[in-house]
Amino acid sequence: MQLKGLMDVECRRGKDSPRALPFPAQSCHILNMIGLIWHYLYSSLLRSWMKWILRKVTGRCELQRICTNTVQGTERTMKIEYSLESSKNEVLKTAVTVSEANVANRVHDIMEIKKISIQKDPKFKLNLQTCLLQISGFKKLFADVENLRKQPFDSSNKQHEDMLKKLWNLLMPHVQLESRITKQWGDIGFQGDDPKTDFRGMGMLGLHNLVFFGDHYTETARQTLSHSNHPKIGYSFAIVGINLTEMAYSMMKSGLLKTHFYNLVPGVPQLQHFHQVYCYLMYEFDQFWFKEAPSSIMEFNLYREQFHERMKQLLQDPKTVLKLNFK
Repeated sequence: MQLKGLMDVECRRGKDSPRALPFPAQSCHILNMIGLIWHYLYSSLLRSWMKWILRKVTGRCELQRICTNTVQGTERTMKIEYSLESSKNEVLKTAVTVSEANVANRVHDIMEIKKISIQKDPKFKLNLQTCLLQISGFKKLFADVENLRKQPFDSSNKQHEDMLKKLWNLLMPHVQLESRITKQWGDIGFQGDDPKTDFRGMGMLGLHNLVFFGDHYTETARQTLSHSNHPKIGYSFAIVGINLTEMAYSMMKSGLLKTHFYNLVPGVPQLQHFHQVYCYLMYEFDQFWFKEAPSSIMEFNLYREQFHERMKQLLQDPKTVLKLNFK
């Protein structure tokens, strides 16, 4: 694993790097092939032998060792997830996809297959059940997020229209909206006279995120909107908000947000937990933007990517929880 990572770094070094040495593309290809072969040998042969030896020595299977030797949270759940996904037994392998209602039964089946005695290891059942609830819960949450993203804003849907008006009232409580289609929408950062066009990329997920921020953290949302109207380095509040919805969605799709959710929720995460991640991004990006003080909004993509990289690096730490720094 470490060897492959090192080879990837070496192959990425360009000729302008001060440490770079001539490194033909063919050599990179050969080293990558060696890395793939090593990974295959480890996962298909060596790993099984190591598991067998450790079970003989310790008297416990891999799942038991993980639960015993790692603290509850991301580290434990990620290791359990990898162990189950790598198993050749279908009952274990498919345990990561069971529904919440079937988790308890699957834990029972795993304990029978692995011959785990509740008397000898009384904490194992609860520990494994917690991990499976987190794993299956994350998958269900992503499905819920995906469904909202795929749902387009529909002007003929009263609920959609009411939610849009609620967003205005939350952010601009002392200003009357003149009409449904108006340039006033630009005051909260939409691009045109009709906000529905701005939700095309993220669908109703973008609107749900914005409304949650305004509804649950009203003062912070209004302060952030006020910051966004800065005469020199301001930004379009709603458009940036929808952009950050895409960022939160992409980090969930890639699995990066598992770190946060597995540390935060000892069970099944709910949609509100995703909305809170979004609120975290909105607040932190606003702080980041004004700290960096870009010369103009034309540099948005550059600073957006820098902020995204910061979030990805943060989530690579297995102890990370994205804590809201406001009330």
